[in-house]
Amino acid sequence: MRAKLVVFPVRGRNWCFTRTIDHSISATPVSSQSPSTLKELWTNVKVPTKPLNAKAELFVDFIANKMNQAWIVLEKAQDGSLKKKIHGLGLWLLSRVHPSEIFLKSISKEITSVEVVFPSSLNAQLVRRRLRDIALRGSIVHRKYFYGSISLIPLTSALSILPLPNVPFFWILFRAYSHWRAMQGGENLLELVSNSSKTSQTHKKNKTEPTDSNDQSHPNSHEQNCVLRPSKELDHLIHVEDGVHDGLSRQTIMKICKIYSLNTQDVIKYEEAKSYM
Repeated sequence: MRAKLVVFPVRGRNWCFTRTIDHSISATPVSSQSPSTLKELWTNVKVPTKPLNAKAELFVDFIANKMNQAWIVLEKAQDGSLKKKIHGLGLWLLSRVHPSEIFLKSISKEITSVEVVFPSSLNAQLVRRRLRDIALRGSIVHRKYFYGSISLIPLTSALSILPLPNVPFFWILFRAYSHWRAMQGGENLLELVSNSSKTSQTHKKNKTEPTDSNDQSHPNSHEQNCVLRPSKELDHLIHVEDGVHDGLSRQTIMKICKIYSLNTQDVIKYEEAKSYM
């Protein structure tokens, strides 16, 4: 499966890295292979021939499904109730999540290639280098935070003796899941953007054929794993009103998000986002 990524400067040295919204995927129901009960999970995990990473995926999917079900219950709770207040607290906590984490989580294991759209005024190698950097740093940072979150689960689970919803436990559990997915996404993205060994033979064959004007000077865009597509339209949008160094206005950001089907809130987060390190 190929994912379409959009990369562009938002404010100063802050770049936006995001994936376009795929409505067909978001509307797809949860895989029927994911266990829905502890008995089904144990039955699948105890298979001796199943690889360890596959067992880990089953466990992670099981936890994710349970958290999604609990979140839906909180979301549908009556206004003013404790559950609704917990839902509001969850939304506030989610708004604090680094946008790069959201981006890396979107690069699932099913993605085998990426198409990267970026302003034509940027150098293609610089874009690839920035993608490689965010993937490498993200995989390292989220691995560290994943193990840190796992170590806190026993401590927060002890709070279940209190006559209140164990919000810290579920938040730490969610953060462990989120860091796991971001770590995997970073590793997958790093492999895709770093794999330059597959130089496509179609580049030579297509020299005499009509090509997209945005691809003419970028032989790297013909690689199968990472297709780099400079966009004159995106370059015009980021320069027409604001100028990259002063930062893009909300109007320009919303226009870009509408044209390229991006999540506006995720893009806006990059305005003040700090580096991983």
